[in-house]
Amino acid sequence: MEKIIVEGGNKLEGELVVSGAKNAVLPLMAASILSGGVNSFTNVPDLADVRTMCKMLEILGARVEFEDGSLEIDTTDLNKWVAPYDLVKTMRASVLVLGPLTARFGRARVSLPGGCAIGERPIDQHLKGLQILGSEIEIEEGYVETVAPKLQGGVIPFDVSTVTGTENLILSSVLAEGETILLNAACEPEVTELGLVLNEMGADIQGIGTDIITINGVSELSPIKDHEVMPDRIEAGTLMIAAVLTGGDIFLTNCRFENMGALIGKLLEAGAEITRENGGIRIKSTGELKSIDFTTLPYPGFPTDMQAQMMTLMSIADGLSIITETIFPQRFLHAGELRRMGADIKLVGNSAVVRGVRHVSGAPIMASDLRASASLVLAGVAAEGKTEISRIYHLDRGYEKLDRKLETVGARIWREKE
Repeated sequence: MEKIIVEGGNKLEGELVVSGAKNAVLPLMAASILSGGVNSFTNVPDLADVRTMCKMLEILGARVEFEDGSLEIDTTDLNKWVAPYDLVKTMRASVLVLGPLTARFGRARVSLPGGCAIGERPIDQHLKGLQILGSEIEIEEGYVETVAPKLQGGVIPFDVSTVTGTENLILSSVLAEGETILLNAACEPEVTELGLVLNEMGADIQGIGTDIITINGVSELSPIKDHEVMPDRIEAGTLMIAAVLTGGDIFLTNCRFENMGALIGKLLEAGAEITRENGGIRIKSTGELKSIDFTTLPYPGFPTDMQAQMMTLMSIADGLSIITETIFPQRFLHAGELRRMGADIKLVGNSAVVRGVRHVSGAPIMASDLRASASLVLAGVAAEGKTEISRIYHLDRGYEKLDRKLETVGARIWREKE
């Protein structure tokens, strides 16, 4: 295993290219199960989670080739419908194969993903939707098994907004007979991307990007060719915070301003300067960093995947910040590690009260999950002294070479063996 070492204090300046979005490419890879042909994608990030999904598809019988950001998935001979525990346990998004396997083969057997560090994330909404579509469901020995000779359209009301639940039920419904309506569907840009790509493959999906999605089932889909995966708005936001934290100036290319409104609004409120330039986004520190309050909400609200990184920023802001987490109320494990670096953070229920300090100091710290690991790397970049971050395999699940990107704009950061 490796750890990341950071010697903080450098101002970050320069230009960076944002990678393709993990949360967009994984459901697109699952969608390839439906097509029965050769699907190809570009701008694919080289991440542990992408590699895991590649292995999953290979186990199911697909041929997968992935190199230099190009991904080809041939599902012509995909003939298995069991997703084993050994893979699902390493990546919750593996559950996205449940819907398309049921749609293509009339059955699926997928390991239940279980809990994770940021709290309980059940798949009850996925299963409720599949039952409405006519699937029989049994849960035994840690697996969920579906049986449905032919899925039938229906009205599926989500009790809560769920991104993977919405994606799984879209994937289940595109080949179902009749009309399916998803109520209270997730509106995240990655869900929109999935819907648009499925329509290119021959699906009939209306209301993409809204909370009411209508799917008219079709008999078959064609493979998607050379689709360019959308940029990762969470990586872009993480790099924007890195610039503000260090008093720097970073220009980001391959990013979409329109997908980050809530985050950009809060960074402007905190004192950052943000402009659109030459097809990219420039973010500069004004030398003033003010505390702000924010609450995580489903899109287009403030993303829960940016909560930890923003907490790092608020740790050195002027004043008192109240951060309320409504998506995953237990998602505060990074707070204890930030306190080890000198941050003043108190947890009260599903809120964190952060009183800004003049600076944080380097310390040995440990990552607990994907976004927490990014927040700790940011803290190390801004800290006085040396920070050692262990368990960084979490970081590699969702960020493509984040440490190298930060190094190119001036950070003193490297990896060592544990």
